[in-house]
Amino acid sequence: MSHWMLAASLLGGLMVLTLGADRLVAGASRLAVLAGISPLVVGLTVVAYGTSTPELVISVKAGLGGNPDLALGNVVGSNVFNVLFILGVAGLVAPLAVARQLVRLEVPIMIGASLAVWALALDGAVGRWDGLLLAVGIAAYTTWSIWRSRREEADRRAATPAPPEAGPAGGQGRGRELLSGLLWVGAGLVLLVVGARLFVDGSVALARLLGVSDLVIGLTIVAAGTSLPEVATSVVATLRGERDIAIGNVVGSNIYNLLAVLGVSALATPGGLRVAPALLAFDLPVMVAVAVACLPIFLTGLSIARLEAAAFLGFYLAYAAYLVLKAQEHDALRGFTAVMLEFVIPLAVLGIAVSLWRHFRSPAASR
Repeated sequence: MSHWMLAASLLGGLMVLTLGADRLVAGASRLAVLAGISPLVVGLTVVAYGTSTPELVISVKAGLGGNPDLALGNVVGSNVFNVLFILGVAGLVAPLAVARQLVRLEVPIMIGASLAVWALALDGAVGRWDGLLLAVGIAAYTTWSIWRSRREEADRRAATPAPPEAGPAGGQGRGRELLSGLLWVGAGLVLLVVGARLFVDGSVALARLLGVSDLVIGLTIVAAGTSLPEVATSVVATLRGERDIAIGNVVGSNIYNLLAVLGVSALATPGGLRVAPALLAFDLPVMVAVAVACLPIFLTGLSIARLEAAAFLGFYLAYAAYLVLKAQEHDALRGFTAVMLEFVIPLAVLGIAVSLWRHFRSPAASR
């Protein structure tokens, strides 16, 4: 692939992704109103699963093609990217309000799924039985989320009944709205998949020219490329004021990646997915730590302020820099690691601890 083709693939992919994200958010918001499902649950399910389609396609293809490092690296890298980079960028665009439901339910589920995948991988592989367990988990979570949301929305409407619609015209109008929402969601998903594929193909070709390993490609370029739908969707949702969709998209995508993408990939790959020692020793613990860090940050003030968003983004850049330095066995790796372990990470942990202490001492936390 020539340099011009690489540039065209990367830029074209970004343009298609942006358009697809805008149409997906618009359609999903319309469907949420018509189906009696809250925007948060739409973000956690319909939008999150749709924007994670590239991860599913790439990981299954990589597993079947004999590249388990790429398949697993894509899932782990995407989850780290989703939280640190996407919430960092979206939070810098505008401070994000966090729904209490996320703190009570979805973030603990994301943490539990992260720990479960780490535990399943400890024997050096995510086998087919492991994949079946993960796939059953995403089916149960999706069914429960939609049932719970519809029940809560029905209770809310019963408490504040809306005036009846005006006869057949109302029903026809609702049908047209439903069809329009479905068409926009479908068009948005198609554009997202096409855009992500263009970007990933260009990125992988570039990485091959630079001589980067499959695992590093999966953890960085492919993970970032397949997560571009989430980037575009979350940023567009933030700009449109649909901030429940913005955060729900990230948390839901992480749950989907762990349970559905990894589960289906392990089921589809003969013999399951082999886990590289480097992934087990470093990247899986980082993924779990990032998921756990969401809970105290989301809890304090039920928001992601611009300073916290900047910290998220900074940590992702540091993580990516570490992977690149390690892959190249660069002389700066030792000093970089020492600074992160001895100064940056302890300072971040101290900041989170102080925020939690202030939160639990505040009068609002006691109510």
